[in-house]
Amino acid sequence: MNDSSPARAALCRVVILLACLCARTTVHAATDYLAIAASMTDKTIVLSGHDLTIEQVVQVARFGARVELSPEARQREADHYGLLLEAASEGIPVYWFNRGAGDQREVALFSGDPMTPKNKAYLEKTQLKAFQRGTIAGYGPEVMDEEIVRAMMVVRANGMTHNAPSPQLSQALVDLLNQRITPVVQSRGTLGEGDLAQLSNLGAAMVGAGEAYYRGERMTAARALAKAGLKPIQPFAADSNALTSSNAYGSGIAALVVYDARRALEWADLLYAMDLNGMNSSITPLSAVVQRDRPFKWLNWNAARVLEMLKGSYLFDADPQRIIQDPESLRASSIRQASAWEEWSALRDTVTLQMNSSDHNPAVRVDLSPADSWELSTPQMMKYFVKGGPASRGKHGYIVSNANWDPFPMANKLEAFVIALANMDLAITMRIERFNNPFFTRAKAEALLHLGPDAGEDLFLATGGSYTPVDLQQEMQSLTNPIAPSGASIVATIEDLQAQTRIKAYRARQAVSTTIDLLAHDLLTATFWMDVRKAQDASREFGVGPTAVWNSFRRVVPLLPEADHADSRPRAMVAASFLKANAASTFVSTTQDMPASQ
Repeated sequence: MNDSSPARAALCRVVILLACLCARTTVHAATDYLAIAASMTDKTIVLSGHDLTIEQVVQVARFGARVELSPEARQREADHYGLLLEAASEGIPVYWFNRGAGDQREVALFSGDPMTPKNKAYLEKTQLKAFQRGTIAGYGPEVMDEEIVRAMMVVRANGMTHNAPSPQLSQALVDLLNQRITPVVQSRGTLGEGDLAQLSNLGAAMVGAGEAYYRGERMTAARALAKAGLKPIQPFAADSNALTSSNAYGSGIAALVVYDARRALEWADLLYAMDLNGMNSSITPLSAVVQRDRPFKWLNWNAARVLEMLKGSYLFDADPQRIIQDPESLRASSIRQASAWEEWSALRDTVTLQMNSSDHNPAVRVDLSPADSWELSTPQMMKYFVKGGPASRGKHGYIVSNANWDPFPMANKLEAFVIALANMDLAITMRIERFNNPFFTRAKAEALLHLGPDAGEDLFLATGGSYTPVDLQQEMQSLTNPIAPSGASIVATIEDLQAQTRIKAYRARQAVSTTIDLLAHDLLTATFWMDVRKAQDASREFGVGPTAVWNSFRRVVPLLPEADHADSRPRAMVAASFLKANAASTFVSTTQDMPASQ
């Protein structure tokens, strides 16, 4: 076949087309993957297993901070690992080690000392195979947010200090985080009671199987390890269990939710103060007269917080035009927001405890003896007492099966918070719409801003329009229905409960994101009406925080759409970017201490 033949030409066209398609696919994947901005690589978080904070998870997951294990945590892992090896030597049955997992829990996998040549070879072979199989675990789509996978990794690294990983497994997880090797992880395939699939994806990368992102660039996991100067590990003992028996995927997402939700709630309070300025509102619902009549601590705290933001505002001056009471949505917003704060606090405390305790099966403890609790000396519990020997360096303890994998304290709090957030968002949606009613505003914006009779469209667009807030509120409403309790009897009917924490955590993440979008419209409305009130009386003041936001926002988004020039996106999307880029706390601080946890 010569070079000029029609067949050759057709083949060339096919090759070119396929090349173009491959190129498009590569570009599309790179565009979809949301790599982190690693701006905190000079910071190191010490993981002790006890005091990891939400803020530290974000520093590692979102900003690339490094991690290291505390000496205490390393020693605890070493003690537990020794106890695990010693338990097998003493003939104690250990789930998912010398006994099988799931419906194989009564099947003996090996007997005696795990360090004999035969047992050692068996464990090395089976553990490596288990890690390699991690490439096919779970179901897509892939997790495209690097911060979610890194949050899962740091939560697991911290929680695993309570378990019995091999030294090489423990170090590998630290190394992957510090070198920013982020495995490709599938988003689905977990029932929320042990995120086995996602953590198996992570384990595959440790042995050089599958794919990973190295500092944002996708490649084979083996190449990523090589570029970072690392070697694939040889897992041992019960490493596949030590890594995967955890809810770190759901817990990591929940930690990000808690962090972002606090920023959203802080903006909700500040924007509420700005709305009150824009409406020329009566501040009586926030006053001590009202708050002392109903001493709910979170309600009292939030009212005092918003009141302090308004200090110096013209709202405290007498005004004959001010009506005696605002629409219900403005009067009750502090109550709705305080209630959301209360649920946020409960979620924060639960997620923090979840991250700093063990959700692993089995439980391994070297700090307990038969005399420490009455049941520990009974014949049933003594079956799982490791007396201690060479492998454990003489230390004794217990290794017992459990249900710590059930994350329902956190799962319930996630759903409760979303419901509280949706009720807050309803009040925000309603108060945005109330600004369209002159009965409440007692002012005509177009007249005070000296706009012509055809200014209706500009006024509609200036506040982002009235349709999207309702759309967003209805989106929030769709997220409030709890996941129906259900059970599927799987794995030979052994595993018959599911928590679906994955769905609940992602719902909460979406709810916080939607709330920010709604608050962007609130920002447009509040700043617009602050302009109106200033045009109505140039001597008016709004308080330090509201004024700072108003001035800063006006430098980004002008009063009227026709003056827009820097950004072609819808004004509300620019406003949302403003809220995400700036913390409300940079504009205002209050002296009100958040109520103590229950």
